[in-house]
Amino acid sequence: MTQEKNIVPMNGYIMLLIFLILIASGVVLIRIGILIPAILILVATFISLFGFVLVNPNSSRVLLLFGKYVGTIKKNGLFWVNPFYSKKKISLRASNFDSERLKVNDKLGNPVMISTILVWRVTNTYKAAFDVDDHKSFVRVQTDAAVRKLASMYPYDNFADEGHTEDITLRSSVNEVSEALEKEVQERLGMAGIEVLEARIGYLAYAQEIANAMLKRQQATAIVAARHKIVEGAVSMVEMALEALGKKKLVDLDEERKAAMVSNLMVVLCSDKDASPVVNAGTLNH
Repeated sequence: MTQEKNIVPMNGYIMLLIFLILIASGVVLIRIGILIPAILILVATFISLFGFVLVNPNSSRVLLLFGKYVGTIKKNGLFWVNPFYSKKKISLRASNFDSERLKVNDKLGNPVMISTILVWRVTNTYKAAFDVDDHKSFVRVQTDAAVRKLASMYPYDNFADEGHTEDITLRSSVNEVSEALEKEVQERLGMAGIEVLEARIGYLAYAQEIANAMLKRQQATAIVAARHKIVEGAVSMVEMALEALGKKKLVDLDEERKAAMVSNLMVVLCSDKDASPVVNAGTLNH
């Protein structure tokens, strides 16, 4: 048998009442002097007490008889089974697993620190009990392996200056990366009868040895992008100014004066500091 088998054993409350009657009968037989039957009844009753099993909500008991799988009790309550059954408890509740921060290389070879938060639960008690040695340890090891594989598939971030323009990155593509991680973990844990409810990146950062350098690189990229926007805006404003002056004929500018005006306006508009005005008391040529 390789599949889970759900069973509903005998009601435990009924058996408890029967055992109380048997104990009372054994005591009565002892008092009237019938010892051997009384002892046999009491011994059998004592052994049968080991057949009681309590199953809490969202919990289960896997039953084995001398190494043979008998079935799984998933219904909660008090039951009675063969006292020679061994009973293994497996929780069916959702569990959280926060992995350790792993140091791995991303797709571009940059060392990053990454961890994941996994929500999982057992759906097949037979696989969880017999197809793997320890299903909780199996979850930890396989999740770490899946995170390492995922990190090597995507870059941490895009760097357009080097021609790396990946559509999916670990930092910005949260939903896509989470879906890929959930699928990878589910494929690994499926053999243990475990369902992955959610898998997400819990921590992501560059490794300490390159963190400062990559931060400066990101800042430089942001500054260059901002300067690019400023220059584009300044050029548009200078073009508008020259066009407006030409239409209204407020001043007659030759090519040399236009070049000087463009230079001055670009300095004022693109400078990261306030411009200091200079009053020209002479002509436009000075």
